[in-house]
Amino acid sequence: MRKYRFINLLALFIMLATPFVFADTAFAQEATSGSIGQVENFIRSLIKVAAGLSGLVATVFFIIGGFTYITSSGNPEKLEKAKHTLIWSGVGLTIVIAAFVISTIVTDLATGAFGS
Repeated sequence: MRKYRFINLLALFIMLATPFVFADTAFAQEATSGSIGQVENFIRSLIKVAAGLSGLVATVFFIIGGFTYITSSGNPEKLEKAKHTLIWSGVGLTIVIAAFVISTIVTDLATGAFGS
């Protein structure tokens, strides 16, 4: 019984001590202007992709709303649904364009004020 207890304690010690023995030393990297520029380019790319995808979705909703409007055949419920689809897709597209323009302006101002 004592032998198993010793083996269990030894195994527990090895499991707990191994990460500390074999861990690599982590050094903080020096922040350079190149790394900040890379982050800036990454964020700009994300904004461009998000704006492009949002514009694509808004275009699809414009097509759906227009198709529903044309095929409503005078049905007031379908006509109202089509108008709401067109209005809200326009509002969404406006918000996306405004967000893209504002982010571009803020990025240009920050780059001008703090440098790149």
